[in-house]
Amino acid sequence: MTRIILFFVLMGLTLMTACESQEKVQIIISPVEKTDLWNGKDFSGWVRFIPGDSVNVDQVWEVRDNILHCNGIPSGYIRTEMDYYNYKLHVEWRWVEEPGNSGVLLHMQQPDTVWPKSIEAQLKSGNAGDFYVIGGTDINERKDPTSRRVAKRTESSEFKTGEWNSYDILCSEDTITLIVNDVVQNIATGATVSRGKICLQSEGKPIQFRNIYLEPIR
Repeated sequence: MTRIILFFVLMGLTLMTACESQEKVQIIISPVEKTDLWNGKDFSGWVRFIPGDSVNVDQVWEVRDNILHCNGIPSGYIRTEMDYYNYKLHVEWRWVEEPGNSGVLLHMQQPDTVWPKSIEAQLKSGNAGDFYVIGGTDINERKDPTSRRVAKRTESSEFKTGEWNSYDILCSEDTITLIVNDVVQNIATGATVSRGKICLQSEGKPIQFRNIYLEPIR
């Protein structure tokens, strides 16, 4: 009888351990077909992060007329719930009143904070196509250890304020390519992070986003 009881106790501990291990499993998605990251209607699949409890996120991020509106204050971001790797990301953006600062954070690692460990595809007006390394990440092209910035390769290909721009970002293993309005502006190799969440920044000025989707790397 004692052996039988011991058997069931051990089985129970094994099952508990297995369940705990399953809870820790992180799902990482690589798209096999075009996949809308944002549905154009609400924040399904996204988390809006603003540090502290004093600000209503609805006053920072909202959806109107199939457009994602961000008022830019305070600093924070909206991020995907899921992690992604090996994908082509398409994002369209425009400045509403005057040019400002924002960015697309790639391969974001938790915890949520301003700013989280990630590699930024810059959206600051005039600098879209720059890379910034954040939270200890790095890329081979960063030669100056005192700067987190790797500038774009050519002059700005952005459109004027009020017009829609497109960002096509190819993330293939440890290589990231930034294409602004069909112009290849930057390529990073040897990225120290290659998978994670995708974020859009709130950083000072009103900005709008639309048509956010993933496609497989071809």
